[in-house]
Amino acid sequence: MNIICLGINHRTAPASLRERLSYNESKLKAMLARSSHGEREAVTPFSELGVLSTCNRVELYAVASQPDARDLVGLLAETSGVSDKDLEGHTYDYQDSEAADHLFRVASGLDSLVLGEPQILGQVSEAHTLALRVGASGLILSRLFQAAIHAGKRARSETAISSKPATVSSVAVHLIASQVRQMEGSQVLVIGAGEMAELAVEALRKRTVGGITVINRTVERAAALASRWGARSRSFEALEQELERADVVISSTAAPHPILNEGTVRSAMAHRPARPLIVMDIAFPRDVEEAVGRVPGVHLYDLDKLEQGASRTAEERISQVPQVERIIGEEMERFQEWLTTLEVRPVIRAMREQAEAIRQREIRRTLRHLDELGVDGAQEIESLTKSLVNKLLHEPTVRLKQHSQNGQGARYALLIRELFGLGDESEADPP
Repeated sequence: MNIICLGINHRTAPASLRERLSYNESKLKAMLARSSHGEREAVTPFSELGVLSTCNRVELYAVASQPDARDLVGLLAETSGVSDKDLEGHTYDYQDSEAADHLFRVASGLDSLVLGEPQILGQVSEAHTLALRVGASGLILSRLFQAAIHAGKRARSETAISSKPATVSSVAVHLIASQVRQMEGSQVLVIGAGEMAELAVEALRKRTVGGITVINRTVERAAALASRWGARSRSFEALEQELERADVVISSTAAPHPILNEGTVRSAMAHRPARPLIVMDIAFPRDVEEAVGRVPGVHLYDLDKLEQGASRTAEERISQVPQVERIIGEEMERFQEWLTTLEVRPVIRAMREQAEAIRQREIRRTLRHLDELGVDGAQEIESLTKSLVNKLLHEPTVRLKQHSQNGQGARYALLIRELFGLGDESEADPP
Protein backbone atom coordinates (compact mmCIF):
# COMPACT_ATOMS: atom_id res chain seq x y z
CA MET A 1 0.00 0.00 0.00
CA ASN A 2 1.22 3.51 -0.84
CA ILE A 3 0.56 6.97 0.60
CA ILE A 4 -0.18 9.76 -1.88
CA CYS A 5 -0.79 13.46 -1.35
CA LEU A 6 -2.34 15.97 -3.73
CA GLY A 7 -2.45 19.62 -2.76
CA ILE A 8 -2.98 23.20 -3.78
CA ASN A 9 -1.84 26.10 -1.59
CA HIS A 10 -0.96 29.79 -1.35
CA ARG A 11 2.26 29.24 -3.29
CA THR A 12 0.70 27.45 -6.24
CA ALA A 13 -2.67 29.18 -6.68
CA PRO A 14 -4.19 32.65 -6.19
CA ALA A 15 -6.89 33.28 -3.58
CA SER A 16 -9.51 33.52 -6.35
CA LEU A 17 -8.93 29.83 -7.18
CA ARG A 18 -8.42 28.65 -3.60
CA GLU A 19 -11.73 30.09 -2.46
CA ARG A 20 -13.50 28.02 -5.12
CA LEU A 21 -12.03 25.00 -3.34
CA SER A 22 -13.42 26.03 0.03
CA TYR A 23 -15.00 23.06 1.85
CA ASN A 24 -17.39 23.32 4.77
CA GLU A 25 -17.75 20.37 7.15
CA SER A 26 -20.69 18.80 5.32
CA LYS A 27 -18.80 18.83 1.99
CA LEU A 28 -15.73 17.36 3.68
CA LYS A 29 -17.81 14.57 5.19
CA ALA A 30 -19.34 13.79 1.80
CA MET A 31 -15.91 13.54 0.20
CA LEU A 32 -14.48 11.41 3.01
CA ALA A 33 -17.50 9.09 2.91
CA ARG A 34 -16.29 7.86 -0.49
CA SER A 35 -13.50 6.00 1.29
CA SER A 36 -15.37 5.24 4.50
CA HIS A 37 -14.97 1.75 5.92
CA GLY A 38 -18.73 1.65 6.35
CA GLU A 39 -21.12 1.91 3.42
CA ARG A 40 -19.32 3.80 0.66
CA GLU A 41 -21.11 6.30 -1.54
CA ALA A 42 -19.02 5.29 -4.54
CA VAL A 43 -16.27 2.88 -5.46
CA THR A 44 -12.88 4.62 -5.22
CA PRO A 45 -9.31 3.38 -5.65
CA PHE A 46 -8.47 4.60 -2.12
CA SER A 47 -8.67 2.43 0.96
CA GLU A 48 -8.11 5.46 3.22
CA LEU A 49 -8.62 9.21 2.78
CA GLY A 50 -7.97 12.39 4.76
CA VAL A 51 -8.51 16.03 3.77
CA LEU A 52 -6.80 19.13 5.18
CA SER A 53 -8.75 22.26 4.17
CA THR A 54 -7.75 25.77 5.33
CA CYS A 55 -7.80 29.26 3.87
CA ASN A 56 -4.34 28.70 2.42
CA ARG A 57 -4.47 25.07 1.28
CA VAL A 58 -6.50 22.02 0.35
CA GLU A 59 -4.58 18.75 0.62
CA LEU A 60 -5.85 15.21 0.06
CA TYR A 61 -3.98 12.29 1.66
CA ALA A 62 -4.87 8.79 0.49
CA VAL A 63 -3.73 5.19 0.78
CA ALA A 64 -3.93 3.08 -2.38
CA SER A 65 -2.45 -0.13 -3.74
CA GLN A 66 -1.92 1.49 -7.15
CA PRO A 67 -1.32 5.20 -6.45
CA ASP A 68 -2.20 7.70 -9.15
CA ALA A 69 -2.44 11.42 -8.37
CA ARG A 70 -4.86 11.82 -11.28
CA ASP A 71 -7.47 9.96 -9.24
CA LEU A 72 -7.16 12.59 -6.52
CA VAL A 73 -7.32 15.41 -9.08
CA GLY A 74 -10.56 13.91 -10.35
CA LEU A 75 -11.95 13.63 -6.81
CA LEU A 76 -11.00 17.24 -6.04
CA ALA A 77 -12.58 18.49 -9.27
CA GLU A 78 -15.76 16.47 -8.81
CA THR A 79 -16.39 17.50 -5.19
CA SER A 80 -15.46 21.19 -5.63
CA GLY A 81 -16.97 21.91 -9.04
CA VAL A 82 -13.62 23.26 -10.27
CA SER A 83 -12.64 21.70 -13.58
CA ASP A 84 -9.47 19.66 -14.16
CA LYS A 85 -8.39 22.34 -16.62
CA ASP A 86 -8.65 25.10 -14.01
CA LEU A 87 -6.61 23.00 -11.55
CA GLU A 88 -3.91 22.27 -14.11
CA GLY A 89 -0.58 23.83 -13.19
CA HIS A 90 -1.70 24.71 -9.66
CA THR A 91 -1.43 21.36 -7.87
CA TYR A 92 1.47 19.39 -6.41
CA ASP A 93 1.66 15.73 -5.47
CA TYR A 94 3.90 13.55 -3.32
CA GLN A 95 4.15 9.82 -2.67
CA ASP A 96 5.16 7.67 0.31
CA SER A 97 8.05 9.22 2.30
CA GLU A 98 7.75 12.56 0.47
CA ALA A 99 4.03 12.70 1.26
CA ALA A 100 4.70 11.96 4.94
CA ASP A 101 7.53 14.49 5.11
CA HIS A 102 5.27 17.15 3.58
CA LEU A 103 2.54 16.63 6.20
CA PHE A 104 5.16 16.77 8.96
CA ARG A 105 6.39 20.11 7.59
CA VAL A 106 2.84 21.44 7.34
CA ALA A 107 2.01 20.46 10.93
CA SER A 108 5.27 22.03 12.15
CA GLY A 109 4.48 25.37 10.51
CA LEU A 110 7.27 25.25 7.93
CA ASP A 111 4.92 25.33 4.94
CA SER A 112 2.58 28.08 6.17
CA LEU A 113 2.07 31.51 4.67
CA VAL A 114 3.37 32.83 8.00
CA LEU A 115 6.35 30.73 9.14
CA GLY A 116 5.61 28.99 12.43
CA GLU A 117 1.99 30.17 12.68
CA PRO A 118 0.21 28.25 15.45
CA GLN A 119 -3.24 27.63 13.93
CA ILE A 120 -2.15 24.98 11.42
CA LEU A 121 -1.40 22.32 14.05
CA GLY A 122 -4.98 22.52 15.30
CA GLN A 123 -6.26 22.34 11.73
CA VAL A 124 -4.23 19.16 11.05
CA SER A 125 -5.64 17.66 14.25
CA GLU A 126 -9.19 18.57 13.21
CA ALA A 127 -8.67 16.96 9.77
CA HIS A 128 -7.46 13.78 11.46
CA THR A 129 -10.42 13.70 13.87
CA LEU A 130 -12.97 14.23 11.10
CA ALA A 131 -11.50 11.45 8.91
CA LEU A 132 -11.62 9.08 11.89
CA ARG A 133 -15.20 10.07 12.74
CA VAL A 134 -16.39 9.46 9.19
CA GLY A 135 -14.49 6.18 9.01
CA ALA A 136 -12.27 7.19 6.09
CA SER A 137 -8.96 7.01 7.97
CA GLY A 138 -7.52 3.59 8.70
CA LEU A 139 -4.37 2.18 10.24
CA ILE A 140 -1.85 3.94 7.97
CA LEU A 141 -3.32 7.45 7.72
CA SER A 142 -4.21 7.46 11.39
CA ARG A 143 -0.61 6.70 12.32
CA LEU A 144 0.66 9.25 9.77
CA PHE A 145 -1.47 12.09 11.14
CA GLN A 146 -0.67 11.17 14.74
CA ALA A 147 3.05 11.25 13.94
CA ALA A 148 2.73 14.61 12.14
CA ILE A 149 0.82 16.12 15.06
CA HIS A 150 3.47 14.84 17.47
CA ALA A 151 6.19 16.42 15.31
CA GLY A 152 4.29 19.72 15.30
CA LYS A 153 3.95 19.68 19.09
CA ARG A 154 7.65 18.95 19.50
CA ALA A 155 8.54 21.80 17.12
CA ARG A 156 6.57 24.23 19.27
CA SER A 157 7.83 22.98 22.63
CA GLU A 158 11.48 22.29 21.78
CA THR A 159 12.25 25.23 19.46
CA ALA A 160 11.39 28.92 19.19
CA ILE A 161 9.65 28.53 15.81
CA SER A 162 6.47 29.90 17.41
CA SER A 163 8.15 32.50 19.61
CA LYS A 164 6.66 35.91 19.00
CA PRO A 165 4.01 33.96 17.08
CA ALA A 166 2.90 35.57 13.87
CA THR A 167 -0.55 35.01 12.41
CA VAL A 168 -2.28 36.18 9.25
CA SER A 169 -3.97 38.81 11.42
CA SER A 170 -0.73 40.11 12.92
CA VAL A 171 0.95 40.21 9.51
CA ALA A 172 -2.06 42.14 8.20
CA VAL A 173 -1.68 44.73 10.98
CA HIS A 174 2.07 44.88 10.33
CA LEU A 175 1.41 45.62 6.65
CA ILE A 176 -1.16 48.28 7.54
CA ALA A 177 1.32 49.93 9.91
CA SER A 178 3.83 50.21 7.07
CA GLN A 179 1.23 52.13 5.03
CA VAL A 180 -0.15 54.42 7.76
CA ARG A 181 2.04 57.12 9.27
CA GLN A 182 0.23 57.55 12.59
CA MET A 183 -1.23 54.14 13.28
CA GLU A 184 -1.91 54.89 16.95
CA GLY A 185 -4.36 57.65 16.10
CA SER A 186 -6.17 55.81 13.30
CA GLN A 187 -9.80 54.72 13.40
CA VAL A 188 -9.90 50.98 12.65
CA LEU A 189 -13.06 49.07 11.82
CA VAL A 190 -12.90 45.30 12.40
CA ILE A 191 -15.67 43.33 10.68
CA GLY A 192 -16.22 39.92 12.28
CA ALA A 193 -15.94 38.50 15.79
CA GLY A 194 -14.19 35.15 15.30
CA GLU A 195 -10.65 34.02 16.10
CA MET A 196 -9.00 35.92 13.23
CA ALA A 197 -10.85 39.11 14.16
CA GLU A 198 -9.78 38.81 17.79
CA LEU A 199 -6.16 38.23 16.78
CA ALA A 200 -6.38 41.37 14.66
CA VAL A 201 -7.72 43.40 17.59
CA GLU A 202 -4.97 42.02 19.81
CA ALA A 203 -2.31 42.99 17.25
CA LEU A 204 -3.81 46.47 16.99
CA ARG A 205 -3.74 46.92 20.77
CA LYS A 206 -0.08 45.88 20.84
CA ARG A 207 0.55 48.83 18.52
CA THR A 208 -1.41 51.05 20.94
CA VAL A 209 -4.21 51.73 18.47
CA GLY A 210 -7.02 53.30 20.47
CA GLY A 211 -9.89 53.81 18.02
CA ILE A 212 -11.13 50.27 17.34
CA THR A 213 -14.73 49.45 16.41
CA VAL A 214 -16.04 45.89 16.03
CA ILE A 215 -19.02 45.07 13.80
CA ASN A 216 -20.63 41.66 13.47
CA ARG A 217 -24.00 40.31 12.36
CA THR A 218 -24.43 38.86 15.84
CA VAL A 219 -24.34 41.96 18.02
CA GLU A 220 -23.66 39.99 21.22
CA ARG A 221 -20.46 38.50 19.81
CA ALA A 222 -19.25 41.90 18.65
CA ALA A 223 -19.95 43.35 22.10
CA ALA A 224 -18.15 40.47 23.84
CA LEU A 225 -15.04 40.87 21.67
CA ALA A 226 -15.05 44.64 22.05
CA SER A 227 -15.37 44.46 25.83
CA ARG A 228 -12.39 42.13 26.14
CA TRP A 229 -10.14 44.68 24.45
CA GLY A 230 -11.71 47.98 25.41
CA ALA A 231 -13.11 48.68 21.93
CA ARG A 232 -16.46 49.92 20.61
CA SER A 233 -19.09 47.60 19.12
CA ARG A 234 -21.82 48.36 16.60
CA SER A 235 -24.54 46.44 14.83
CA PHE A 236 -24.08 45.40 11.21
CA GLU A 237 -26.65 48.00 10.15
CA ALA A 238 -24.12 50.71 11.07
CA LEU A 239 -21.59 49.42 8.50
CA GLU A 240 -21.81 52.29 6.01
CA GLN A 241 -21.74 54.89 8.79
CA GLU A 242 -18.60 53.31 10.26
CA LEU A 243 -16.97 53.13 6.82
CA GLU A 244 -17.31 56.91 6.59
CA ARG A 245 -15.29 57.47 9.76
CA ALA A 246 -12.72 54.64 9.45
CA ASP A 247 -9.14 54.99 8.23
CA VAL A 248 -8.61 51.22 8.10
CA VAL A 249 -10.97 48.26 7.65
CA ILE A 250 -9.99 44.69 8.56
CA SER A 251 -12.60 42.15 7.50
CA SER A 252 -12.64 38.54 8.68
CA THR A 253 -16.04 36.86 8.74
CA ALA A 254 -17.20 33.35 7.91
CA ALA A 255 -19.69 34.56 5.30
CA PRO A 256 -19.86 32.37 2.18
CA HIS A 257 -20.10 35.46 -0.07
CA PRO A 258 -18.73 39.04 -0.07
CA ILE A 259 -20.24 41.33 2.56
CA LEU A 260 -18.51 44.52 1.42
CA ASN A 261 -19.48 45.51 -2.11
CA GLU A 262 -18.43 48.30 -4.43
CA GLY A 263 -21.67 50.25 -4.07
CA THR A 264 -21.50 50.43 -0.28
CA VAL A 265 -17.86 51.50 -0.26
CA ARG A 266 -18.34 54.02 -3.09
CA SER A 267 -21.25 55.59 -1.21
CA ALA A 268 -19.21 55.87 2.00
CA MET A 269 -16.21 57.36 0.17
CA ALA A 270 -18.44 60.05 -1.37
CA HIS A 271 -18.79 61.51 2.14
CA ARG A 272 -15.00 61.54 2.73
CA PRO A 273 -13.34 62.16 -0.65
CA ALA A 274 -10.19 63.68 0.83
CA ARG A 275 -9.39 60.76 3.13
CA PRO A 276 -7.99 57.45 1.80
CA LEU A 277 -9.23 54.12 3.12
CA ILE A 278 -7.16 50.94 3.58
CA VAL A 279 -9.23 47.75 3.33
CA MET A 280 -7.58 44.51 4.51
CA ASP A 281 -9.52 41.37 3.57
CA ILE A 282 -8.21 38.39 5.54
CA ALA A 283 -11.36 36.26 5.18
CA PHE A 284 -11.66 33.05 3.23
CA PRO A 285 -13.74 33.01 1.11
CA ARG A 286 -13.13 36.72 0.56
CA ASP A 287 -15.33 39.29 2.30
CA VAL A 288 -14.64 42.14 -0.11
CA GLU A 289 -15.55 42.36 -3.77
CA GLU A 290 -12.55 42.81 -6.04
CA ALA A 291 -14.21 45.91 -7.56
CA VAL A 292 -13.84 47.71 -4.22
CA GLY A 293 -10.17 48.15 -5.04
CA ARG A 294 -11.13 50.28 -8.03
CA VAL A 295 -13.02 52.86 -5.92
CA PRO A 296 -10.98 56.11 -5.85
CA GLY A 297 -9.12 56.52 -2.57
CA VAL A 298 -9.43 52.85 -1.57
CA HIS A 299 -6.38 50.59 -1.18
CA LEU A 300 -7.46 46.93 -1.08
CA TYR A 301 -5.25 44.11 0.24
CA ASP A 302 -6.11 40.41 0.33
CA LEU A 303 -4.39 37.13 1.27
CA ASP A 304 -2.34 37.10 -1.93
CA LYS A 305 -0.81 40.49 -1.14
CA LEU A 306 -0.24 39.46 2.47
CA GLU A 307 2.20 36.74 1.38
CA GLN A 308 4.80 39.36 0.47
CA GLY A 309 4.52 40.90 3.94
CA ALA A 310 4.65 37.49 5.59
CA SER A 311 8.01 36.68 4.00
CA ARG A 312 9.51 39.79 5.61
CA THR A 313 8.22 39.05 9.13
CA ALA A 314 9.60 35.49 9.04
CA GLU A 315 13.23 36.52 9.50
CA GLU A 316 13.19 36.18 13.32
CA ARG A 317 12.04 32.55 13.12
CA ILE A 318 14.11 31.37 10.16
CA SER A 319 17.03 30.52 12.47
CA GLN A 320 14.81 27.88 14.13
CA VAL A 321 14.12 25.99 10.90
CA PRO A 322 17.16 23.64 11.10
CA GLN A 323 16.10 22.53 14.60
CA VAL A 324 12.55 21.90 13.42
CA GLU A 325 13.85 19.94 10.44
CA ARG A 326 15.94 17.81 12.82
CA ILE A 327 12.77 16.97 14.79
CA ILE A 328 10.93 16.16 11.57
CA GLY A 329 13.78 13.85 10.56
CA GLU A 330 13.59 11.98 13.87
CA GLU A 331 9.81 11.58 13.69
CA MET A 332 10.03 10.54 10.03
CA GLU A 333 12.51 7.81 10.95
CA ARG A 334 10.15 6.47 13.62
CA PHE A 335 7.22 6.51 11.22
CA GLN A 336 9.19 4.75 8.49
CA GLU A 337 10.30 2.06 10.95
CA TRP A 338 6.66 1.49 11.91
CA LEU A 339 5.62 1.44 8.25
CA THR A 340 8.14 -1.26 7.34
CA THR A 341 6.72 -3.61 9.99
CA LEU A 342 3.31 -3.66 8.27
CA GLU A 343 4.35 -6.38 5.83
CA VAL A 344 5.20 -8.77 8.70
CA ARG A 345 2.20 -7.96 10.90
CA PRO A 346 -0.06 -10.59 9.29
CA VAL A 347 2.49 -13.35 9.82
CA ILE A 348 3.08 -12.29 13.43
CA ARG A 349 -0.65 -12.35 14.05
CA ALA A 350 -1.00 -15.74 12.34
CA MET A 351 1.91 -17.13 14.33
CA ARG A 352 0.41 -16.00 17.63
CA GLU A 353 -3.08 -17.20 16.69
CA GLN A 354 -1.70 -20.64 15.91
CA ALA A 355 0.20 -20.72 19.20
CA GLU A 356 -2.92 -19.64 21.07
CA ALA A 357 -4.98 -22.38 19.40
CA ILE A 358 -2.39 -24.98 20.44
CA ARG A 359 -2.38 -23.60 23.99
CA GLN A 360 -6.16 -23.80 24.26
CA ARG A 361 -6.17 -27.43 23.01
CA GLU A 362 -3.50 -28.44 25.50
CA ILE A 363 -5.36 -26.71 28.34
CA ARG A 364 -8.55 -28.57 27.55
CA ARG A 365 -6.68 -31.89 27.34
CA THR A 366 -4.84 -31.28 30.60
CA LEU A 367 -7.97 -30.13 32.46
CA ARG A 368 -9.80 -33.28 31.41
CA HIS A 369 -6.94 -35.34 32.79
CA LEU A 370 -6.83 -33.37 36.06
CA ASP A 371 -10.58 -33.61 36.40
CA GLU A 372 -10.28 -37.39 36.22
CA LEU A 373 -7.73 -37.20 39.04
CA GLY A 374 -9.89 -34.80 41.09
CA VAL A 375 -7.35 -31.93 40.93
CA ASP A 376 -8.41 -28.23 40.44
CA GLY A 377 -5.58 -26.32 38.80
CA ALA A 378 -7.31 -24.47 35.95
CA GLN A 379 -6.20 -20.94 36.89
CA GLU A 380 -2.57 -21.93 37.43
CA ILE A 381 -2.46 -23.78 34.10
CA GLU A 382 -4.04 -20.81 32.27
CA SER A 383 -1.40 -18.44 33.64
CA LEU A 384 1.46 -20.86 33.03
CA THR A 385 0.58 -21.58 29.40
CA LYS A 386 0.07 -17.91 28.54
CA SER A 387 3.49 -17.13 29.96
CA LEU A 388 5.08 -19.96 28.01
CA VAL A 389 3.51 -18.85 24.70
CA ASN A 390 4.57 -15.24 25.18
CA LYS A 391 8.13 -16.19 26.07
CA LEU A 392 8.46 -18.62 23.18
CA LEU A 393 7.18 -16.10 20.60
CA HIS A 394 8.81 -12.94 21.97
CA GLU A 395 12.24 -13.41 20.40
CA PRO A 396 10.97 -14.51 16.93
CA THR A 397 8.59 -11.53 16.91
CA VAL A 398 11.33 -9.04 17.77
CA ARG A 399 13.75 -10.53 15.23
CA LEU A 400 11.09 -10.54 12.50
CA LYS A 401 10.38 -6.83 13.06
CA GLN A 402 14.10 -6.04 13.01
CA HIS A 403 14.59 -7.86 9.70
CA SER A 404 11.61 -5.99 8.23
CA GLN A 405 13.39 -2.69 8.94
CA ASN A 406 16.44 -3.97 7.03
CA GLY A 407 14.36 -4.69 3.95
CA GLN A 408 14.24 -8.45 4.63
CA GLY A 409 10.69 -8.55 6.02
CA ALA A 410 9.02 -10.31 3.10
CA ARG A 411 11.74 -12.97 2.91
CA TYR A 412 11.58 -13.83 6.61
CA ALA A 413 7.79 -13.64 6.70
CA LEU A 414 7.65 -16.28 3.95
CA LEU A 415 10.16 -18.42 5.83
CA ILE A 416 8.16 -18.18 9.08
CA ARG A 417 4.97 -19.15 7.27
CA GLU A 418 6.72 -22.21 5.85
CA LEU A 419 8.31 -23.24 9.17
CA PHE A 420 5.13 -22.76 11.22
CA GLY A 421 2.73 -23.99 8.52
CA LEU A 422 0.76 -20.73 8.61
CA GLY A 423 -0.57 -20.90 5.05
CA ASP A 424 -0.16 -18.50 2.13
CA GLU A 425 0.24 -14.78 2.74
CA SER A 426 -2.75 -14.09 0.48
CA GLU A 427 -4.96 -15.92 2.96
CA ALA A 428 -4.03 -13.61 5.83
CA ASP A 429 -6.08 -10.62 6.81
CA PRO A 430 -4.84 -7.28 5.49
CA PRO A 431 -2.86 -5.17 8.00
